[in-house]
Amino acid sequence: MHKDDMILISVDDHIIEPPDMFKNHLPAKYADEAPRLVHNADGSDTWQFRDVVIPNVALNAVAGRPKEEYGLEPQGLDEIRKGCYDAGERVKDMNAGGVLATMNFPSFPGFAARLFATEDADFSLALVQAYNDWHIDEWCGSHPGRFIPMAIPAIWDPNLAAAEVRRVADKDVHSLTFTENPSALGYPSFHDQEYWAPLWEALVDTETVMNVHIGSSGRLAITAPDAPMDVMITLQPMNIVQAAADLLWSAPIKKYPTLKIALSEGGTGWIPYFLDRVDRTYEMHSTWTGQDFGDKVPSQVFKDHFMTCFISDPIGVKNRHEIGVENICWEMDYPHSDSMWPGAPEELSAVFDTYDVPDDEINMMTHENAMKLYHFEPFKHIPREQATVGALRKAAEGHDVTIRALSHDRSGEKTNFSDWAANLDKATASQK
Repeated sequence: MHKDDMILISVDDHIIEPPDMFKNHLPAKYADEAPRLVHNADGSDTWQFRDVVIPNVALNAVAGRPKEEYGLEPQGLDEIRKGCYDAGERVKDMNAGGVLATMNFPSFPGFAARLFATEDADFSLALVQAYNDWHIDEWCGSHPGRFIPMAIPAIWDPNLAAAEVRRVADKDVHSLTFTENPSALGYPSFHDQEYWAPLWEALVDTETVMNVHIGSSGRLAITAPDAPMDVMITLQPMNIVQAAADLLWSAPIKKYPTLKIALSEGGTGWIPYFLDRVDRTYEMHSTWTGQDFGDKVPSQVFKDHFMTCFISDPIGVKNRHEIGVENICWEMDYPHSDSMWPGAPEELSAVFDTYDVPDDEINMMTHENAMKLYHFEPFKHIPREQATVGALRKAAEGHDVTIRALSHDRSGEKTNFSDWAANLDKATASQK
């Protein structure tokens, strides 16, 4: 398949929330207590909520920055791409990158919105609902067919969490962000089936996917205090491997045959070994551990319940049939440092060509699996012929995708995305 003919839907991108997000959705009585974005004397912008100050986290908003500056923190909204926090500008960036639609995880509240858990249950729930309504009605609603809506949970109360899943499902939302390890946050683990039962039942009843994102437990794989940053970045997917094992061996996986879990930003190359290992564990130890998957083995159960995603991941694409092509989605990770924006079509095309991936399998991994999993129907709003990489990039002609360094004034340099893509095509071709 030619790269311009691909249709790309990303199941893992991120929002840097705008300062006015609570304005239209939080009850007036809570307005003075709401989290607020504060512009500091040093030029930085930080979210502040009560005694908590949340700065931009390193590598979280570096789209459009040179790699040499990835370790330098974007200090304020004026120093990052507008597409990070403005839905209209995000769509322009998506067009320039040839991406039809994205699903966007939260930033300052955390992936599980634990920040909103206060001693005032009504206030906490109001914050969650205000965030969800802003995200669904304003961010996603501003451009139908371009965003897969996602809800944050009332994680501190499984009954409230379940009620919120059902409330947003009435708005056609079938995606919930959640922690990869509730025990690490001080809540009962996934193995406490009774405690989380209302949430599992709400997810199943509404066909909502639980998305567990790497790092959402607040724990990262750090081997030693003086280990270089490269160690932590290399080991980030290990968080998702732990979550996969935890959930696969949990009781809800056996009780709810239609429960769906997405392992967000965890890659896919590790999965074939993981499946071999869980089957070996079951064969050798289930008689004394008491595990019982009936007439299936754990690797089959994994494929029934889990969706995985990749950015480029050549090893995962090579082993896609061992993973299950129907269990793989693609992600762009905009605006984080692992993102391939705006060169996703070029990078993906090189990987698909290397492993002779047929068109039907490309379509499954790049958009069809995501549409099915999240009940997302973009072609109700955008004709298929206008949703391809080529068509979207044509619509974005003239949109600036210049790589800008904070340390240099490059305002005079403009890079049209079509020129940029042509240059990348030449570089990619030379590597094949």
